[in-house]
Amino acid sequence: MDWKETYKKRLTTADEAVKVVQSGDFVIPGHAASESELLVSALVKRYRELENVTIIQGVSLGSSPYCQPEMAGHFFLKSIFLGANTRKSVWDNRGAFFTLMFHEFPRAFREGHLRSDVFMTMVSPPDEHGYCSLGMSVDHSKELVKCAKTVIAEVNPNVPRTYGDTLVHVSDLDYIVENDGPILELTRFAAMNDVTQAIGRHVAALIQDGDTLQMGAGTIPDAILYYLKDKRDLGIHTEMFSDGLIELIEAGIVNGSRKTLNPGKIVVTFAQGTKRVYDYIHNNPLFEFRPVDYVNNPCVIAQHDNMVAINSALEVDLSGQVCAEAIGHQQYSGIGGQLDFIRGAGAAKNGRPIIVLQSSAKNGTVSRISCKFKPGTPVTTTRNDVRWVVTEYGAVNLYCKSDSERAAALISIAHPNFREQLQEEYQAMYGRAL
Repeated sequence: MDWKETYKKRLTTADEAVKVVQSGDFVIPGHAASESELLVSALVKRYRELENVTIIQGVSLGSSPYCQPEMAGHFFLKSIFLGANTRKSVWDNRGAFFTLMFHEFPRAFREGHLRSDVFMTMVSPPDEHGYCSLGMSVDHSKELVKCAKTVIAEVNPNVPRTYGDTLVHVSDLDYIVENDGPILELTRFAAMNDVTQAIGRHVAALIQDGDTLQMGAGTIPDAILYYLKDKRDLGIHTEMFSDGLIELIEAGIVNGSRKTLNPGKIVVTFAQGTKRVYDYIHNNPLFEFRPVDYVNNPCVIAQHDNMVAINSALEVDLSGQVCAEAIGHQQYSGIGGQLDFIRGAGAAKNGRPIIVLQSSAKNGTVSRISCKFKPGTPVTTTRNDVRWVVTEYGAVNLYCKSDSERAAALISIAHPNFREQLQEEYQAMYGRAL
């Protein structure tokens, strides 16, 4: 059958498409910017008809109406990464967080560890051969198109056509809903200040010409990028692409010419940012979007000589353990790809895994370098994996250092107001002074 006929037969409205969802089903919205607010809204309108529908999610940029208190008993969130719109549902026991390294997400669906009854995502309009692009999010989306029992796609002309392993045929989509609404955007972050600029300078000093980088989005990553303008021939192999890198690409600083793997290509698994990002990646052969079980696989990451992985932390203890996802026992976000890239960079030739954090929180009243974690605090990255740690007060390398050497190094980059206290706590705990 001609693909145009298939398209026409499967074309429907959002309200009709979501009728396929039944009580007890597991529904996966599109990831990050690929979440269809149209389809989600249509589904949530049916909440009185539905019971115990589980929403499985990674990053949500949408309004997440299924997390509202009145949805209890109708929808239950199960997520590997919490955000502003989702974390309260978990704190109030209307949802649950579960741990999973991002690169294992496709496998979890493929092998049935996670059910995938209905997958709802956004795609570009089909080309002349009937192929749509997954656009901003290939990650676990490519796998879900294959293994979900039902696939509902919002076909939207604002979805960019991206290069790489992004194409899905119209015949793979069970229900098609057309819409031309805007894509979800991640707004830019707070302006750099003295603290974030200092961190940016310290990290930039660790980066060499020809390195391949991974980093996220935010004020600190933006500060790091600001101080890379004197570097040359940088490459990118990263989980997420956002606005901050565009300036370095346009200046020729990022060109991938020295990458060991996929030279000349910016390899990512999803993109989120402002409209500028979506316009920039559209039909841009510089980018190669690949599933997350390739991009975030530590064995793939380790094949890049001079791999630099830059990830943030909420707290680091004096042994070098990192918590990047919770405040005490209360889950705040998730592990994302931190451990994937820290381990991959650690195994790479001349690799440099880097943890960055501001030295204090709550207007300087709390040290984010602590003697020990509070009970219940999860360890995101073990002390065995941690090498470089950077604050606004400097950069220290913990690799091959003893326990006491690690503690002394970390105290040296703690906020000055807490250094004496940390030394006293260390001595009280271990019975020896540093």
